[in-house]
Amino acid sequence: MLKYIYILLGGAIGSVLRFALGDYLSLRYTGVFPIGTLTINLLGSLLIGLLYGIFSVNGVLDEKLRWFLFIGFLGGFTTFSAFALENMKLWSSGEVGISLLYILLSNTFGIGFAFLGYYIGSSIK
Repeated sequence: MLKYIYILLGGAIGSVLRFALGDYLSLRYTGVFPIGTLTINLLGSLLIGLLYGIFSVNGVLDEKLRWFLFIGFLGGFTTFSAFALENMKLWSSGEVGISLLYILLSNTFGIGFAFLGYYIGSSIK
């Protein structure tokens, strides 16, 4: 039962932070490109790589912290479902080029940021 409480708390914080950052970005950028979700997902990729790097080098990650950070917080912060919906809307409205660019940037930089975060985190002693 304790596991679910840690996941719930982390997910709630991550979800609220995702909404606040997405809201902030949408007020500053009014174009068609979904910059908010891209930014959030890339930041989440960097964070998960960074945290994994830190914990894989500096010792075993406490199970409670893993539930809170990796499953709860980052699970609530990043959002594949919004990514899928935004691509569906772009594609359906004829913005195929923007949709393909979004897919390419999200996947290429998302994985790249996870590696970057890991290398940074694993070098922290």
